[in-house]
Amino acid sequence: MSPDILYSTLATPILEESTDLDERLATPWKVIVLNDPVNLMNYVVMVFRKVFGYNDTKATKHMMEVHELGKSVLWVGEREQAENYAYQLQRWRLQTILEKDD
Repeated sequence: MSPDILYSTLATPILEESTDLDERLATPWKVIVLNDPVNLMNYVVMVFRKVFGYNDTKATKHMMEVHELGKSVLWVGEREQAENYAYQLQRWRLQTILEKDD
């Protein structure tokens, strides 16, 4: 059997190309700071100002939420940036978690 005949009897594969949007990447993420018994209020305000660039009023509002409610959502957006903020807050020794935004 010649190679030409063998080649002509093989089926040519059909390639389907499709691009699916990964919904998990498009889902916004929340950066949440939890209350802890260690950090002083003025320290937490200072960290929020440094990490997020919040003014004193906004940083104090979030600090009071953490103090009174046990947590505060500080930022919502893309996962990569949320992870960056969480990393920075954790380096300042604040208890931080990420959650998908509903």
